[in-house]
Amino acid sequence: MILYFSATGNSKYVAERIAKVTNEECVSILDVIKDDKYYLSIKANETVGIVSPTYAWGCPSVIIDFLKNVSLTENKKCYMYYIATYGTTPGNNGYFANKNLFKSIGREFDAYFSVKMPDTWTPIFNLSNKEKVSEINRKAEPQIDEIIANIQNKSSGDFMKNKIPRFTAPFYKPYYDNMRKTKNFTVEDSCIGCRLCEKKCPVNAIEIKDGKPVWVKDKCVMCLGCLHRCPKFAIQYGKNTKKHGQYKNPNTKV
Repeated sequence: MILYFSATGNSKYVAERIAKVTNEECVSILDVIKDDKYYLSIKANETVGIVSPTYAWGCPSVIIDFLKNVSLTENKKCYMYYIATYGTTPGNNGYFANKNLFKSIGREFDAYFSVKMPDTWTPIFNLSNKEKVSEINRKAEPQIDEIIANIQNKSSGDFMKNKIPRFTAPFYKPYYDNMRKTKNFTVEDSCIGCRLCEKKCPVNAIEIKDGKPVWVKDKCVMCLGCLHRCPKFAIQYGKNTKKHGQYKNPNTKV
């Protein structure tokens, strides 16, 4: 079983690529949370993978919530791995994932991996150069192939690349909490009120009122799925996103 969280498709694509080779089932973590089915039936010697983006050098809140609550029927003999997709660095993503998994089921991941992909945090990073973005995705393919080989061999260890020192871990929560403030979103007049942002928000932070999206929670996951999926590119976050473009992984549907 491969569980993933993905707003723009990067982590979903990695999960699907692995599943195609290993013949495992791909499951959205949002579906698990929505159905409140944190109790997963796992057979001994089965493989369980989690694929997640990196936010603020750590885990998205969705992943933290999932790992805090998940329970497995078999957690001693199954092979468990964690994959962080990232743009600049996976930071301490694996560390936070492992910390919360251990609190939940009393064991650690067997292996940790990372895949460099386009960084979708467009308040800072520019994705307007399509050729550059395509090249990043092209270079991700051999990284995924290497991960697949390690999973098939049930390799153990930390294979994450470009991490940052552990002493930076305390900066994750205040930095992420600040990023998550929904007051930074604005909606342009080009909005057509299609409700896609409302339907796709992983934490139901958006409601359509008078034909326009309104953020009804002070904080969200800050996946920027609403911004990147908007058919009119009417949703912005801060001053830079308009010129930095939108992104959805071209190899999967989100």
